[in-house]
Amino acid sequence: MELPQGPDSNGKIGKVHFGAGNLTGSTNQALTARLKSYANPGGKIRSQLVHFSSVRHFDEGQGNAVSQYELALVYLRSNPATPDYDSAIKWLRASASQGNAPAEFMLGYLYEHGQGLPRDYAKAAENYLAAARGGHSVAANNLASLYQHGQGIPKDLTKALEWCLVAAHKAEPVAQCNLATMYYYGYGTPRDYALAAKWFRAAAELGEADAQHNLGVLYYKGLGVPSDYAEAAQRLAAQQGQPRAEAELAYLYESGKGIQLDYVAAYAWYSRAIAAGDSTGAKFRKSLSRRMTRKQLDEANALVSAQSSQPRLSTSPVTGDLSLFEAH
Repeated sequence: MELPQGPDSNGKIGKVHFGAGNLTGSTNQALTARLKSYANPGGKIRSQLVHFSSVRHFDEGQGNAVSQYELALVYLRSNPATPDYDSAIKWLRASASQGNAPAEFMLGYLYEHGQGLPRDYAKAAENYLAAARGGHSVAANNLASLYQHGQGIPKDLTKALEWCLVAAHKAEPVAQCNLATMYYYGYGTPRDYALAAKWFRAAAELGEADAQHNLGVLYYKGLGVPSDYAEAAQRLAAQQGQPRAEAELAYLYESGKGIQLDYVAAYAWYSRAIAAGDSTGAKFRKSLSRRMTRKQLDEANALVSAQSSQPRLSTSPVTGDLSLFEAH
């Protein structure tokens, strides 16, 4: 017994998969950016987290900035539990002194997160700025985050928007999602739902989970795009495994908007989302249960039991703050 997943591209019930949300970063082939985010209340710009992939070769001699940077990565990866930060920072600084943008970015990152260095947002901003001016898209996005939060530099939403634009135009999906959020809420710019939809779509096409979800919300509300419940259902179904999207998909099943009305599926999806920690649909499930027959409730609970034994999809969490349930 399987829980209905939502409509496919032809409006039929089926599983819909888009991107998983992990993309190669722009530092170089030695660094991969993992597009996970911090908690993101109130539409805040998200800084990006990173991890280190294998490096190819390195050469300490002759002041080669790229080799110095790659050597720093070797020290950072030498022992994942206790990286050799002192050696890594030595070579990062040597590389950054020659204007190597990836090294400047990594120093900014270490300062921002207090890894191997005392946390210092001002120095993080300084290094991110240098890297961003050198064309580093993730640095531009993270600099925008510091500007929005006023961390290490004066809060300035206009500059946050400017640096988000820089990164977004370099096809950085988290920055594109951040930029769309700023247009949606009117941060540092007049509110513009059409531009929000444009940039959410661009990020969604690159596999950014938040953007996929948020674009579904725009289709549901008809903001910046024509109202299309079926498209909204398809976008939300693509995020199966994400509690918020599951609660919203449940609501579409309950209301029959863009998808065939199905109280059993709605109850099961609400239950799955609640079990995963999202209480958004709790009051909706309670209200729905009063309209269901005992047979429907038994069937829904059987679906929930069957699904509880199956692992959730391994996808990055949807943390964007747009919701079907919020007023606009």
